Amino acid sequence: MNWMPTFFRRRKLFDDLSEEIRLHIEERVDELKGEGVSPIEAQRRARIAFGNLALVEERSRAVWQWPTLASISGDVRFALRQLRRSPGFTLAAILTLALAIGANAVVFSVMNAFLLRPLNVPQPQSLYALQHADVVDGSVSYPDYLDLRDRNRSFNGLMAYNFASAVLDTGNNPSSVWAEEVSGNYFDALSLHPYLGHFFHASDERGANSAPYIVLTYEYWHTHFQDDSGVVGRVVLLNKHPFTILGVAPPEFHGTLVFFNPGFFVPLVEDPLLVGDDMNARGARWIFQAMGHLKPGVTPAQAAADLDSIGAYLQKTYPKDDGKLTFVLRSPSLYGDYLGRPLKEFMAGLMLLTGLILLAACANLGSLFAARAADRSKEVALRLALGSSRKRILRGLFTEAIVISLAGGTVGLSSSVMLLHALSAWQPIPNYPIHLAVNPDANVYAVAVFLALMSGLTFGAVPIRQILRTNPYEVVKAGSGRITGKRMNAREVLVVVQIAICAVLVTASLVAIRGLVRSLHDHFGFDVENITLAETDLSMAGYSGDRVPAMQKRMIEALEGLPGVEAVGLADALPLTVNGSGDAIVFTDAASDLRPSNSAADAAMFHISPEYFAAAGTTLLSGRAFTWQEDKSSPQVAVVNREFARKVFGSADRAIGHYYKMRDGTRIQVVGLVEDGKYNSLTEDPVPVMFLPILQSPATSTFLVVRTRPGLENGRLQTAAAMRNALRQLDAGLQVSIETRDKTLAAVLFGPRMATISLGVLGVMGAMLAITGIFGMAAYSVGKRLKELGIRVALGAQRKEVLQAALGRAFRLLAIGSAAGLVLGLLATKVLAFIVYQATPRDPLVLAGVVLAMAFLGLVATWIPAHRALAVNPLVLLRED
Repeated sequence: MNWMPTFFRRRKLFDDLSEEIRLHIEERVDELKGEGVSPIEAQRRARIAFGNLALVEERSRAVWQWPTLASISGDVRFALRQLRRSPGFTLAAILTLALAIGANAVVFSVMNAFLLRPLNVPQPQSLYALQHADVVDGSVSYPDYLDLRDRNRSFNGLMAYNFASAVLDTGNNPSSVWAEEVSGNYFDALSLHPYLGHFFHASDERGANSAPYIVLTYEYWHTHFQDDSGVVGRVVLLNKHPFTILGVAPPEFHGTLVFFNPGFFVPLVEDPLLVGDDMNARGARWIFQAMGHLKPGVTPAQAAADLDSIGAYLQKTYPKDDGKLTFVLRSPSLYGDYLGRPLKEFMAGLMLLTGLILLAACANLGSLFAARAADRSKEVALRLALGSSRKRILRGLFTEAIVISLAGGTVGLSSSVMLLHALSAWQPIPNYPIHLAVNPDANVYAVAVFLALMSGLTFGAVPIRQILRTNPYEVVKAGSGRITGKRMNAREVLVVVQIAICAVLVTASLVAIRGLVRSLHDHFGFDVENITLAETDLSMAGYSGDRVPAMQKRMIEALEGLPGVEAVGLADALPLTVNGSGDAIVFTDAASDLRPSNSAADAAMFHISPEYFAAAGTTLLSGRAFTWQEDKSSPQVAVVNREFARKVFGSADRAIGHYYKMRDGTRIQVVGLVEDGKYNSLTEDPVPVMFLPILQSPATSTFLVVRTRPGLENGRLQTAAAMRNALRQLDAGLQVSIETRDKTLAAVLFGPRMATISLGVLGVMGAMLAITGIFGMAAYSVGKRLKELGIRVALGAQRKEVLQAALGRAFRLLAIGSAAGLVLGLLATKVLAFIVYQATPRDPLVLAGVVLAMAFLGLVATWIPAHRALAVNPLVLLRED
């Protein structure tokens, strides 16, 4: 029938139906009275003849109802009434699901922000970055970039960029700001339009230091210039050099590296003025990355082949500068495979584990729903006996499950949104504009709703078989106090699954903790304790030429005079910092063909002062350190590590006193040998390293390493303050960052720490779910068997026997689930290796930790049921019976 006219007046129709039924019964009663039947008997016969009054009304109303509104509304109201009758069950179910869905929402939002969400530029699907095929790196030299840009036939404009820190002076309070150096065609190639003013273009580039312009990011303009539209055309000082502000970039655009938010953009040709790189050195790969939009119809493979042909030309034309150049195309948002691949592997593993959390939560709720259905077996039987259909009962149970899942999803999503907003505002690495823009979007909300609905349908389906096989007569006759048999039922299978998942999560969290501890106990090749660092770049304060080493010497002498200072060293870069080190290919002394393909090693390179090794705590194994007399006028010397000596000289014993060659043919004599260490990451294989005298290759980048006496009374804060005051007395315009050595490791340890924290949280959540699952099953079992336990106590059973009867089954399920989870954890070694460094589930400490953790969880979960079982009073139970 047409339900629209009846939908808005259904209440009147329902009332009319009840009135009509009442009149029909009264009419039959009057007929029977006329036949001489007593009023009471006539009423009874009329009702019997009419049938089940409630069932007739329900079936009649169903004809007028719109199924998707009226009937569902009734089911929801009935479900809410049922859930209000069991507040403890309802609260536990909602919180369980909130934990699981909240965890999945957080992880998916992070994955969506970094891997799924396209870059905020026009046509992001055609934007690709260049990456070297033989090494996970996208750096190129400026001359090579120009050749790749001008000779390729695959890109609509190949652009390049780099990062640099500079002091921006707008007239008051100069501050250090991170800038993105970009090629002149950057904004045009990305098809971006300015929010304010205009951009610089390729036509503005006419050689080194020819385009003194900057474009502010919208965020920096908003926070530091208070949305002043008059900023366009204003002249500011950058490292004490005048630059003109041309405009403001569009909102939400802060470059193509998704986690790095620079303050402004500056032309790449200004790099020699700001940083000091040699733009014309073809062998100096100082440009961070090149990228561009593919032309229509060009595939990434075709573009890579095109670039490879250019690389072959460069190798042939410039054999001393360019070795074999082959390329692959990757997404620019995470610097190609350098960050993209490990992040994809990490997020895939994390999504798998959070999926297991949700599965464990569904198993937990499925077990609770099955127990709840068993407790309501008499109610279900009576409803069936009174004419209700099994379909109607199942629909009511599914409605309860969906109500719980939506409530849990709402709580979990709300909590995850607050956490994600906090993560988005967090700056994990001090002094660097690293931001995790993980605010949820429509995709995150849609996934959370989908997971909530699917979870409700999943655990709501558990009692289906139980309802369909219910025999009303047998249930009413037998009651609800039946004892579980020896066979494992569905509830217990779900508990075993839940415990197994928990064991996998506990294994993963212990593996992460063990891996982090191992990595932290690896030898770094330098000390962390009692070391304070002062970082600056003298070019930002206007120093250049011979003024740089003179100022550096004065800085060292000023800090050496501070109380409690034992040694002060200087370097142009430090191991295990964001800045990293330079690198260069080296050759054996016998090599005459100095093409890159004939190199002996690609070595990391640090320029240091004579006192650096003593200050940093790097062990000098043999030979000597540098002296202040080793400058540009003296023979070139170096101190190398053991890996360098092994690769270049064959063994560490043959290095001292021997020579090697640089790419330009310069011979360098090895005068010292130091221990190996960690230089770029905790997970790297041994790296060849050479240390060169700072006076032979002066650099404006300055890291002062200050070793203080152990147990210094004035503490770290006073030492940092004294260092800052001493350096300000030398030059008040110096922008100096001072922090302890352990804090500088934050960037390197960020990934392992996040992995450990993530897996630790998942392990705790899995443990909580296991506790609730075991507790629910144990409490239900003890509650159903109280009478039996009372009889056992009355017959003289000992406490041990009572506990075995009450909880023996629960502990067997715990043992089975834990064993299964431990086996799954051992089989998941490769998956865990994607998530955390040095993942070894077979570690004896990890195995022992999992066993002890699961045993502890079992004891915690069964403590209250065990106490209840031991407190059984047979006289009270038998009297109640």
